[in-house]
Amino acid sequence: MKLTHLLLPLGLTATLLTGCAGSVEPQYPPKELKDFTAKVDLDERWDQSIGEGLGRARYPLVPLVDSGTIYAVDENGDLRAIATDSGDTEWEVQLGTQISSGIGGDSGRLYLGTRNGEVMAVDRDDGSVEWTSRVSSEVLAPPQVNSQLVVVQSVDGAVTALDRASGEERWVYSSSQPALTLRGTGAPRTIEPVTFAGFANGRLVTLDNRSGQTLWDMRVAVPKGRTEVDQLVDLDGQPVLTQDGRLFVTSYNGRLLALEATSGKVLWERDESSYLTPLVVGNYLFTVNAASHVLAIDADTGRVMWDSDTLEGRSLTAPAFVDGNIAVGDYEGYIHLLDASTGELTGRVELGDDGLSVPLLTGERRIYALGNDGTLAAYDLEDVSSD
Repeated sequence: MKLTHLLLPLGLTATLLTGCAGSVEPQYPPKELKDFTAKVDLDERWDQSIGEGLGRARYPLVPLVDSGTIYAVDENGDLRAIATDSGDTEWEVQLGTQISSGIGGDSGRLYLGTRNGEVMAVDRDDGSVEWTSRVSSEVLAPPQVNSQLVVVQSVDGAVTALDRASGEERWVYSSSQPALTLRGTGAPRTIEPVTFAGFANGRLVTLDNRSGQTLWDMRVAVPKGRTEVDQLVDLDGQPVLTQDGRLFVTSYNGRLLALEATSGKVLWERDESSYLTPLVVGNYLFTVNAASHVLAIDADTGRVMWDSDTLEGRSLTAPAFVDGNIAVGDYEGYIHLLDASTGELTGRVELGDDGLSVPLLTGERRIYALGNDGTLAAYDLEDVSSD
């Protein structure tokens, strides 16, 4: 059976099996939250409601923050530009179509994917649609750009490069898809000469942006186990590329890899199941695994510096960094801060009880959070007084 439209993992195994069988107990039951001594307060600066939010399917509508503006959209195409300082709406448009992806962008445009397999280029100044182009299927990952291309990965395993100015198709790369996949698509990592893309078949591919031809590819995860769920090997996290040419890749039921980006040579690896994008800060690599443990790893060696299981089973978002802390959201709508050096909890606030599933966005001592119900809020970090 073809089940590429399962919900994003929430309690993971139970959700993966929706549409396959009856309910099952989650592999990692969510831990109850415990009191702790906060070192950081999260002070709400503003909030507003973004239409219908992510919808019942929890589409990964990740906002975009840039140059004092945050751009956010709901599932029905209500797109807004909001001033990050005040929370005031600068402009709002109705795109008239069902949006399914997060927002990508360059200096002049925003790029969004739709449920019916279209990519839209929208003017950043007023929200007017400049071009629309069709790709092979629904788009869940934010479109990525370089100086000439908009690169889009769709749920059928295709990567399509569109001309950034006109939307005209330049090339298409197609991959094979397994019968059962996670409800999600890893965003490609696009730089000027190449695009790195991970797929639901467990493979990582490097594509020449001039032609779409494969430069190198490798298997990151190998299907194991007897059931289709056990054999899931999706690469749903976006590859992370560092300035010194290292590539960090996560996989579900697979490995966490550090690679030489030019060749795919493995620098180090460890068995670690994750469907989320990792984060590199200095010489630390932070990742959230399938059990919702938050890990800090030495980026040079792969050695685990700390492993926090405090939030186990709480279906955490991908990690974000803010002012010495790792920030994650959870399925109940809480935002948690962990000290990046130790993994100890430093702060917590509740956005709303409908939950958080898209990554938090951060600025200088600031967190932006979009809840599943469409509540968008900005929080400032304030040190707790010792008085």
